[in-house]
Amino acid sequence: MASVIDIPGLPPERIVFSPSPLAELGAALHVLSEPGHHPGLHGWATATASGLKPDLADRLHEADFLWRSARSDLLLPAVPGATLAEELDALDRIDDEAFVAAAFEIACSASYARHTPSPLVDAGERARVREMAAARGPRQAAFTDRMLADPDGLRVWLRRLLEDCDQAFFADTWRRVRIQLAADARHKAELLQRKGLAEALASASAALSLSGDGDSILVDKLAGGRTTASGDGVTFIPTAFGWPHLFVVHAPGWRPVIQYPIAAPELPPPAALELVQRRLDALAHPMRMRLCRTLARGPHTTGELSESYGITPPEVSRHIAVLKKAGLLTTRRRGRYVLHQLDLTSVARLGSDFLESVLR
Repeated sequence: MASVIDIPGLPPERIVFSPSPLAELGAALHVLSEPGHHPGLHGWATATASGLKPDLADRLHEADFLWRSARSDLLLPAVPGATLAEELDALDRIDDEAFVAAAFEIACSASYARHTPSPLVDAGERARVREMAAARGPRQAAFTDRMLADPDGLRVWLRRLLEDCDQAFFADTWRRVRIQLAADARHKAELLQRKGLAEALASASAALSLSGDGDSILVDKLAGGRTTASGDGVTFIPTAFGWPHLFVVHAPGWRPVIQYPIAAPELPPPAALELVQRRLDALAHPMRMRLCRTLARGPHTTGELSESYGITPPEVSRHIAVLKKAGLLTTRRRGRYVLHQLDLTSVARLGSDFLESVLR
């Protein structure tokens, strides 16, 4: 499964790599809401959360559906600005209907990839949004009612909230990371110019690739979707707070945006989704689980395994072939014997690979 961004005929100058203070603030707010997703940032999250004034912490909790479980498209600008104030000014220029629809698509959209009318103008959509918000709790329901009743007032409140975050902690954080993010964006832009888009994508993330015909950007994610960048182009935004997430804006009518992490200090590079699925399938069979128990203790031949478990050598060979294809075994020859052993490093990584895959 993958998200696909079609780019036939897209000139390189419409492919933009640029840091964004608003996108980085959104990523930082997600870390504060879900520190368990980001063990490498536990120290920053703990120190920052403990330093928040109660009023600011309470307001962040009230609006956290915009960045907790996913990231609202409002926080991923298609045209990054030089400052947070500049990007917030651009956000202010979005009309109320588009703003409210984008705010609710994370929490209440039936299908992100399908255009739905704004709840400000469509009674059915308004009722559905209210019902789904109520299921998330009274605070979410109250926030939803405020936005539907007074979108202008809520937008002023939200901008003030983001500005207060900037004053409380983000301005210092941005000063520390912006040079690194700008350097990464410059490096990717140079790769794009010198070696092409495929090299730039591979450098940004192992989950990004170019299709064989060069007409599509493929994003290796469990969440599928499709959009086109042929008109406006596509924007890539680096983040120091993103790993293990890779966010993709592919809603109808929005310029595609990909926010990619610049480093993954906690773990080695992620495994492809197909490999994770293959390994889980390989271990789902009870006999292969039993074989793994023996192979984890040392190398064994097919004949030894056949005798130990009372199954025929061809049956053992079929199970061994599945485990080898999943990259879970190592094999070496000793004279006329072929010895198989469980690859403990790959198995130990499986839990982390699975978690990274579902959080990506």
